[in-house]
Amino acid sequence: MRTAVTASEANRNFSRILREVERGATVTVTSHGREVARIVPVEPDRERLLEARQRLLDRLSRQEPKVIGPWTRDELYDD
Repeated sequence: MRTAVTASEANRNFSRILREVERGATVTVTSHGREVARIVPVEPDRERLLEARQRLLDRLSRQEPKVIGPWTRDELYDD
């Protein structure tokens, strides 16, 4: 989703704009009708994510499984 806002609107509503961008929106900021900036979501660092995933899998593979016995569906949820 792409949205355009004026610089003064961006200044007044910056937190809201950041929440929209966090959800995937791109916001273009204009000044006197001219585009001056674009706020876009950060692309995830794929290599860093893959390294973290591998570290987690390595750690989990070294852990001994814990035997906790059977449980009921009701025990999984707090009322």
